[in-house]
Amino acid sequence: MTAPRVIVTGAAGRLGAAIVQAFQDCQVIAHTRTTLDITDAGAVSQAVAAARPDVIINCAAFNDVDGAETSPIAALAVNAFAPRNLARAARDTGAVFVHYGTDFVFDGRASQPYDETATPSPQSTYAASKLLGEWFALDAPHAYVLRVESLFGAVENWAGRPGTFDNMVAGLEAGRDVRVFTDRVVSPSYVPDIVAATRHLVLTGAAPGLYHCVNAGQATWYEVAQETAGLLGISPKLVPVSVNDVQLKARRPQFCALSPHKLAGAGFAMPSWREALRRWLAGRAHPA
Repeated sequence: MTAPRVIVTGAAGRLGAAIVQAFQDCQVIAHTRTTLDITDAGAVSQAVAAARPDVIINCAAFNDVDGAETSPIAALAVNAFAPRNLARAARDTGAVFVHYGTDFVFDGRASQPYDETATPSPQSTYAASKLLGEWFALDAPHAYVLRVESLFGAVENWAGRPGTFDNMVAGLEAGRDVRVFTDRVVSPSYVPDIVAATRHLVLTGAAPGLYHCVNAGQATWYEVAQETAGLLGISPKLVPVSVNDVQLKARRPQFCALSPHKLAGAGFAMPSWREALRRWLAGRAHPA
């Protein structure tokens, strides 16, 4: 049996690099922004028609939340219209389409983890662009939109920009003061678990649609930092910060925990964020 052909866009990013590595048993065509401009509908159509993929996985995104407020056209091009281009190409070639969304599509006023039936209410240009991208992606006949948040973990030797978790661990290990929100609630997402869930949905032919793909549970960033310090055996220097104490261009949702219950119903139960954090930190200390 011939291995599936898989196009991965955004292949140089944290999630994209992990997707490429995880699908090495398939025929992977990996694209970065230098090899394919996904905002160019003609280029996307041509590249997909030539590759004849079974699956298209879009990991590209404009992730500068505050920058989107001053560069809305760029944010919309990458987060909304590029997924539309890829979804149309998937439709034209019969490919499965995978796209990643975000918790930012919600207003953050909930008190229980959001499920997939919750009504979005984006509060920033970035959030609105990502919600449009979800809608366009779901126009593909067989599409999965996986909402993720607060990513941590990466493939070995990945040289991309450090994320919140990376900076937090670096600060803890250096003995520096680490500023963390006491009132912003998240569901951290471990990249290897996101990748495993993606493979499960695609390769088992699970029902297409919208899924929340985060590790189970919720915590404030302060609680996450405390758990991290405990696993590292460090007495942390944590500086409590309130969301209202920080002036940012774009509004962040204060409560943005997501429920992965629907994903579990599709046959993939996400581990808890605490268990995922333990695996990540153990892997950093003893790489495979």
